[in-house]
Amino acid sequence: MAVESTTDQSSPYYIHPSENPALILVAPPLDANSSSFIALLLYVDDVVLTGNDLTEINLVEQQLDASFTIKDLSDLWCFLGLELARTKQGIFLSQRKFALELLEDAGYLAYKAASTLMDPHLRLSKDKGQPLSDPQLYRKLIGRLQYLTTTRPDPSFATQQLSQFMSDPRDIHLQAAHRVLTYLKSSPAASLFLSLTSDLKSRSFGDSDWTSCIDTRRSVTGFAVFIGSSLISWKAKKQSTVSRSSSEAEYRALASTTCELQWLIYLLNDFDLSHIDLALLYYDNQSAIQIAANPTFHERTKHIKLDCHLIREKLQAKIIHFLFVSSSDQLADMFIKPLHPTRFHDLISKLGMKNIHARALGG
Repeated sequence: MAVESTTDQSSPYYIHPSENPALILVAPPLDANSSSFIALLLYVDDVVLTGNDLTEINLVEQQLDASFTIKDLSDLWCFLGLELARTKQGIFLSQRKFALELLEDAGYLAYKAASTLMDPHLRLSKDKGQPLSDPQLYRKLIGRLQYLTTTRPDPSFATQQLSQFMSDPRDIHLQAAHRVLTYLKSSPAASLFLSLTSDLKSRSFGDSDWTSCIDTRRSVTGFAVFIGSSLISWKAKKQSTVSRSSSEAEYRALASTTCELQWLIYLLNDFDLSHIDLALLYYDNQSAIQIAANPTFHERTKHIKLDCHLIREKLQAKIIHFLFVSSSDQLADMFIKPLHPTRFHDLISKLGMKNIHARALGG
């Protein structure tokens, strides 16, 4: 249910519009044995109201209307540029309209589509190329690409790479950004599919690319987290410190993925959805897995001691369980480096992304 509201400072329910977007769990008076819950997502004066009990949803809506005078827009289909389509199999999340507007504003609707986001051999640097005469155009473009990754994991790595040069963008950076646009031309309606029959078992994939940044020699962390068959969280991010070995870089990525898993488990608990089974974490580096399982710290692992404590604590609490996966099956690979077309599209197909407009577009 989508609700458009207006706020009134005299109301006891008033939330200042300058506050950050927040997920608020509403708990109206319920029977002690009831398993009902209501979730309310608020952004300024736009509200999404959902739950597992329609009677309680209607009650909360009446309470909000009595205080704010809200407008019920019926079932949710669009929220902050995110489009939602329902089928008997599940829900599709996309930003098709946003992607098409991005291509149109940049003048790339008529361009030939590219098969990948980046040249696999390209390594961007802050000193290569000529400074742009109007860097604001580059910053605006990258900002819009970053928002597109809300529902699309495929541009995440390319966007992470390009966002490093916001302070002093060069022509070579803009060319790489335009390459991303030509890729989006091939699939503006790509959607993230959330299955209705998916279970609550979590599995995740984490990886790192050691010293991949040629300017700072920092490594890149990437991970993908699934609940059942549905991808719900992903990240491509440069690590905050330089790693002295590939094992250290891999272990930092392992710690980042572990923290994300723990946060998602807390979130499931907030929704009264108990996560009973161990969270499976697939990793392709035996050294990092062995460090996690080793109860003794060695001299060469002291510089990652906090990460060791964190991961070992989650292992001993039986929250997570590590499993080795071959590099060819490592889904997080697409979040840490540019890939060749065959490898890239093979991983994309395993993320649960679909194009519900493919038939209409002739795809």
